[in-house]
Amino acid sequence: MQNQFGILAMIQQGYYATYPLLFISVVCLAIIFERVWQLWGVAPKAAKLADSLIPQLRQGKINEALQATQARSNAAERIYHTLIAASANLDREQLVDLDDERRYQEGIELKRYIWVLATAGASAPFIGLFGTVVGILVAFQSMAIMGTGGFSVVAAGISEALISTALGLAVAIIAVIFFNYFSVRVENINAVMHINSDRLIDAALQGRQSRGN
Repeated sequence: MQNQFGILAMIQQGYYATYPLLFISVVCLAIIFERVWQLWGVAPKAAKLADSLIPQLRQGKINEALQATQARSNAAERIYHTLIAASANLDREQLVDLDDERRYQEGIELKRYIWVLATAGASAPFIGLFGTVVGILVAFQSMAIMGTGGFSVVAAGISEALISTALGLAVAIIAVIFFNYFSVRVENINAVMHINSDRLIDAALQGRQSRGN
């Protein structure tokens, strides 16, 4: 009886719902770890890089600033490199438009895969509910076939059915929490890069004026 009511046994019994939920949970965990790794320290690095570039731009040292961002290994370096390269010819309004365009493109990359977390958070409870409903139907069907009444007859079937709902809720809760976390994180990163891009534009234009361009 203990084996019959074990967690693994109940998961195996409700495989039509629990297996898809387990697959979704693995995908969500992979995305969570990947996004944490990719977004870790992006905002502080963007601010630190801008602080190091602004003095060079104010002095008109565009080539040195371009060399500092030539690796373009992260979003901040790619945006700053584009703005610095364009600052020699474009005015402030054009540079601001260019910054908006580049930040939008980088924002899409920063948000990569997190839509899966939103989808999992919305669909997992319904998958779990589907498994529970099917499990309860099977349990009552078994009771009807056996021709006996009493809750004890269907207790095992109902417990196996409810594990689907519990698993679906667990997956949904984790997915929604991290979806909201990553959404706010990306917004904060975008805000930091927006502020520092404005500072870079002002510094680059100031340096261009000092050179008489």
